[in-house]
Amino acid sequence: MRDVIGWTGQVLSWLVILGVVAVLAVAVVIPRLAGAAPYTVLTGSMRPDYPPGTLVVVKPVAIEDIAVGDVITSQLESGKAAVVTHRVTEVSARLDGETVLTTQGDANDSEDPDGVEEVQVRGRLWYAVPWLGHVNTALSGRQRQTAVWGVSALLIGYAAYMFVGSLRDRRGRRKGPEDEQPQLHEQPPQEEPPTPAPQAPPAASLPVPALVAGGVAISILLLAYIRRRGRRST
Repeated sequence: MRDVIGWTGQVLSWLVILGVVAVLAVAVVIPRLAGAAPYTVLTGSMRPDYPPGTLVVVKPVAIEDIAVGDVITSQLESGKAAVVTHRVTEVSARLDGETVLTTQGDANDSEDPDGVEEVQVRGRLWYAVPWLGHVNTALSGRQRQTAVWGVSALLIGYAAYMFVGSLRDRRGRRKGPEDEQPQLHEQPPQEEPPTPAPQAPPAASLPVPALVAGGVAISILLLAYIRRRGRRST
């Protein structure tokens, strides 16, 4: 029974760690390494493919590489923070040669009234993750920072717990068998077996889930530090 409980605990630990790693990878690590940016779909204009709460990750791209059918994220007004994620329905050029994109939401009946200029384009859709945008929307900047530190603390605590448990198991295995009880009847003398050469005790190793948890926690803290330093330098 104890083995079943231990095995179940290991499986649950792996599932939690892999879940945290997956969320961090798709929402933070991959976009940052690729120079992409995550956004949250707030309205139903892109149903059914991208319903509200979808996290969309877009990569910067030259306007010449954008074609009809691409999904892009662009500013509603040049220089303003508000953005919209819609599909390109037409690529045209003005008299001055500047390319202008016409966009429309998949669930909308008409095209967007204003064309999108190159300076407004934030990026072309790279990938999207359903529901994950709700987390991004629900947490403010300070709450995200608190969540980062909280998750890191939990993972480091889990790694320490697994390490201590591993040390206890190894100490238990190093102890010899209990002394035998004295015999009540005489036995003929037996030749003592040769004493084996002393061997060095096995080095304590950290369980793989603990290593993963510790690595993820360190990665989270490093990313948070880099992001904070980047904000201070702008």
